[in-house]
Amino acid sequence: MVVIGGGLGGVSAALAAARLQQRVILIEELDWLGGQLTAQGVPPDEYPWIEQFTASQSYAHFRRCIRDHYRRNYPLTESARHRFCLNPGQGNVSTLCHEPRAAVAVINELLRPFEKAGFLTVLKRHRLVRVDTHGDQIESLAVEELATGKTRQLRARVFIDATETGEVLALADVEHVFGAESQAQTQELHALEVADPFDQQALTWCLAAEYFPGEDHRIGRPEGYERLKTLQLPCWPGPQFSWVLSDFVTHQPRERPLFAGATDEASLYDLWHARRIAWRKNFEPGAYPSDITLANWPQMDYWEKPVIGVPALEREQALQEARQLSLSFFYWMQTDAPRHDGGYGYPGLKLRGDVLGTADGLAKQAYYREGRRIRAEFTVLEQHIGVAARAGLSAAETFHDSVGLGAYRIDLHPSTRGRNTVDIDAYPFQIPLGALLPVRVDNLLPACKNIGTTRITNGAYREHATEWSIGEASGTLAAFAVSRQLAPRAVRADAGLLREFQQLLERQGVVLAWPSFGALTPRLRTGYEFAAR
Repeated sequence: MVVIGGGLGGVSAALAAARLQQRVILIEELDWLGGQLTAQGVPPDEYPWIEQFTASQSYAHFRRCIRDHYRRNYPLTESARHRFCLNPGQGNVSTLCHEPRAAVAVINELLRPFEKAGFLTVLKRHRLVRVDTHGDQIESLAVEELATGKTRQLRARVFIDATETGEVLALADVEHVFGAESQAQTQELHALEVADPFDQQALTWCLAAEYFPGEDHRIGRPEGYERLKTLQLPCWPGPQFSWVLSDFVTHQPRERPLFAGATDEASLYDLWHARRIAWRKNFEPGAYPSDITLANWPQMDYWEKPVIGVPALEREQALQEARQLSLSFFYWMQTDAPRHDGGYGYPGLKLRGDVLGTADGLAKQAYYREGRRIRAEFTVLEQHIGVAARAGLSAAETFHDSVGLGAYRIDLHPSTRGRNTVDIDAYPFQIPLGALLPVRVDNLLPACKNIGTTRITNGAYREHATEWSIGEASGTLAAFAVSRQLAPRAVRADAGLLREFQQLLERQGVVLAWPSFGALTPRLRTGYEFAAR
């Protein structure tokens, strides 16, 4: 099989198939694997029970390997080294905020044994340029080696699209959607009245920074800064470059400054601590002269132009504007931002491109919150997982064809039409196999945010742990189907095959249903009754 895209879903799919002794080729355009966790620079957003309950044992192993990598290779203090739930950055969004390079190293370590055994070939710095189809099958695809311009044609029994924006879907003319559906189409509470494919979530070009009070690390004024510093969403309480934001849930003005106190505190509710990826107090004195934080903040959300489904030149222009927005916000923080201690500007902020593998301080790739989504045999709707949409119920929909689990709020950032956020409660949910099956093409599977969700439910299914689980399900399904010379959709169509496949997933350490807990203490009348029982 061929996996196109080396993000978390692609890596997980390749690992799952290789573990089952299938031959896999993994294609990635960049020199880093890991997608949103590494090349896009976004520390994991994870559900609150991640340390006690992990829906995929392979993801739990991945997290343990990151902590072990720090213990082996970083100058941690003795206290940090022996901390069971080591959080290198002590960031607030996860119990495991870490530097992207650590995840890159761990991913390479996890893949290496399968490469040595001949089950896996990884082609980095290769770009997808063509997909050849015949009827309802993908026959081959062509990839270009960026360093030489050499083209390779790859044939396989099954292809897995793990690209960040669903590139295979477009090149192969696979039935898909992008942007926003209408209420008439989906009957979702938060869908738009009129469908709009170019109403797409803002993307963000992340950056890494450290801070040295009293020093001057100001960058040159970015192109377009004067316009961008007064840019304002129609639904925002003021300019985007401000510490006063529109609250994601209530849409009321809310102040979220860069610093709420000392930068080296363990945890404060401010921007600096949100996605801090290195806390200097976790390391030996002098190893880290400053904390390092990852900036993925509302002020950097680029919403002026869509990037999905537009001509290549328009897409490239939008991406360049997103880069300028992030650099402009950084410059604003250095020069014009109100300080928490009075005055304006934090010139001691310093870009750390080396942390992201770049020279300019920005991530290698934009953080895409949505892309193309397959038209699937089954589409996950807000009615299946949204709390408000399931009035009178106490859990998400139960799917008979569950192939994994996820948990995250329905979280949509401002849109390219100027619409405000949608940030609403969702129940912990299952991943239905039907959402992984295109309505027509027989030998293509999605492995990330390109599954059969709506724009609304994509907001819950797009995060790190869920993407890993989607990839693991697709890689395991591909291996299962190839070994039996079946089309993947045949597995869901046959109750016996479906159960056999689900049992295989369970043997691989995948949990298919959320646990249900009863009372935490026995409801007994007397101590004698307790003793008797």
